[in-house]
Amino acid sequence: MTATMNDVAGLAGVSQKTVSRVVNREAWVSEQTRQRVLKAVEKLDYRPDLAARGLRGARAYVISLIYDNPNPYYIQALQEGTLPVCDELGFDLHIHPCNAQAEDLAEDLVRRYRRSRLSGMILTPPISENPHVLHELDEAGANVVRILSATPEMADEGTCVYVDDHHASYAITEHLILLGHVRIGFLWGDAEHRSSRERHRGYADALRAYSIEEEEALVLPGDFSFESGFRRARQLFTLDPRPTAIFGANDEIAAGALVAARSIGLDVPHDLSIAGFEDNPFARQTWPPLTTAGQATENIASHAARLLIEQTRERPDHAASTKLFRPELIVRGSTAPPAHR
Repeated sequence: MTATMNDVAGLAGVSQKTVSRVVNREAWVSEQTRQRVLKAVEKLDYRPDLAARGLRGARAYVISLIYDNPNPYYIQALQEGTLPVCDELGFDLHIHPCNAQAEDLAEDLVRRYRRSRLSGMILTPPISENPHVLHELDEAGANVVRILSATPEMADEGTCVYVDDHHASYAITEHLILLGHVRIGFLWGDAEHRSSRERHRGYADALRAYSIEEEEALVLPGDFSFESGFRRARQLFTLDPRPTAIFGANDEIAAGALVAARSIGLDVPHDLSIAGFEDNPFARQTWPPLTTAGQATENIASHAARLLIEQTRERPDHAASTKLFRPELIVRGSTAPPAHR
């Protein structure tokens, strides 16, 4: 027969409430009692019924990961970071892709929050940057943690996990400048993402710091895709003189630029240096591998999940807190000094 919470309580010599607190990882149980309960759980092979727990409380033990991003590597990393935390803390994870441009997005998320009786939501860019969505979820009393692009001085927007894209973009551009590049193309990601704007701002600030004028012809709008990178790199190659380096706002863009360079016989990095951002498999699987910014998406998602679940506790132990992640420059074979300085 399946063990019950009452069985565990009897074996451990504690109340069912204490068992519940241990199972839910609540912070106000003594370590001695916790270990006694855990031994009973293991001996009886007790498995909490998450659905039944949700029926007994005001909220289900479920959090939702909300995203609209065409990058499968980013989404996979978010899930791989979030799921272990949910497993550890006794929560289920609901994955919800959506259209960030939908007119009824805010109302849809509120309906989902109420219908599923969610404990909370992790909002990813650009949804996490939508004021109407944030207002409606706040009015509904929803627990929300946002993943946002921000510099330290901007990191004051409530319960968030911040990513300092500006710092990393500055470092990549500076790396190219110090190699001797002056004509550096920049290929935007989706303009509605704050990360795109922050990455461009880091690029522009680095040029300015080294007294290099930002040329309008070298900065092209687009989106976070391989195809966009390929198409826009070919556009840059029509310039005379063409750029000696290209900085793509993510690794897919940079990989597209790399293929575009090869399509017209350019050698990377001898004829053209290329850098990306995020350090996803595209960066490591191209040849040569891409110089990029290492963004720990799994760790970012893990921290966001832990922070959100702590919000749902009656007495959070504050083990998780709002945090800023700073992607770091990773230099690989796709960048080198220009052939002709």
